[in-house]
Amino acid sequence: MNTAVINIKINPQVKKDAQKLAEDLGFSLSSLINGYLKQIIRTKSVNFNLTEEPSEYMIKALKESRADIKAGRVISFKKPNDALDYLDKLIADEKKSRQT
Repeated sequence: MNTAVINIKINPQVKKDAQKLAEDLGFSLSSLINGYLKQIIRTKSVNFNLTEEPSEYMIKALKESRADIKAGRVISFKKPNDALDYLDKLIADEKKSRQT
């Protein structure tokens, strides 16, 4: 079988952990990557399974976001240009307040 080489930059700890996992499963890291690339080609999609627990920082940020929504401190826009117009107005108002 002919092979091609792919050079990628990866965090050394990620590589080490992935090699250990592949070994525990009875595979080489190369065979797992090759299988994953074949799956991407076959399904024409990329899927990630995020089973990792959220960090304390993420949990805190989500709680703050929920509180902001409940308190009405969130502004939604139906169109991107509406958001840009809103930001332009905020900037203009800030400039005016600095001049006075």
